[in-house]
Amino acid sequence: MPRVLLIEDDPSVREGIGLGLRRRGHEVRTASTGEAGLAAIGEFRPDLLLLDLMLPGMNGVQVCRRVREAGQLPIIMLTARGDDFDVVVGLEAGADDYIVKPARTEVIEARIRAVLRRIEEPAGRAAVEFHGDLAIDRAGLNVAKAGERMALAPSELKLLLYLSAAPEQVFSRQQLLEHVWEHSYHGDARLVDACVRRLRNKIEDQPGSPRYIQTVRGFGYRFGPL
Repeated sequence: MPRVLLIEDDPSVREGIGLGLRRRGHEVRTASTGEAGLAAIGEFRPDLLLLDLMLPGMNGVQVCRRVREAGQLPIIMLTARGDDFDVVVGLEAGADDYIVKPARTEVIEARIRAVLRRIEEPAGRAAVEFHGDLAIDRAGLNVAKAGERMALAPSELKLLLYLSAAPEQVFSRQQLLEHVWEHSYHGDARLVDACVRRLRNKIEDQPGSPRYIQTVRGFGYRFGPL
């Protein structure tokens, strides 16, 4: 079972989520501050981070950025409200998903599994595909640009693999939410849009004029010409 690090300053929330996940077999480490959580990552080596957005001192956004600078640990952000500004800032900082508190343990468990689930590719596809200077290794789940390996967060990698599996096909945001994130926020495109922006900043020469991840205005996104 995945090892989960929970950074949450509210003792009752911290105890409730921790207890619920432990009952489902997870090994859980908790921290009440961002500083303590960052220190625990190297010692505990979690498979996933549950990160409260509103932390005292170093807030969740700052923690998220620090984690992303150091590696690609999957991050699910916890927020007390679905406020546009808070959620978008957290997603732009590198979170893979978000959950609005309070949330049932089974919902949190489902999101954890969705973020960590290994991507299954159809049999018969080439292990490595080349699109211009972009190399996508589907078997190894690696992406390289001009020979340099890209460090992609889980949601970024899943999105790129899904779009590039059907070049030129246009996918709506709702389709991407259902197939990449494996759940649906009806009418909420923030997860998709934030992930697209982060991915473009990593793989595009000119993120403002993208070659690979193209916007089809009024419809959604597609993987561009080879």
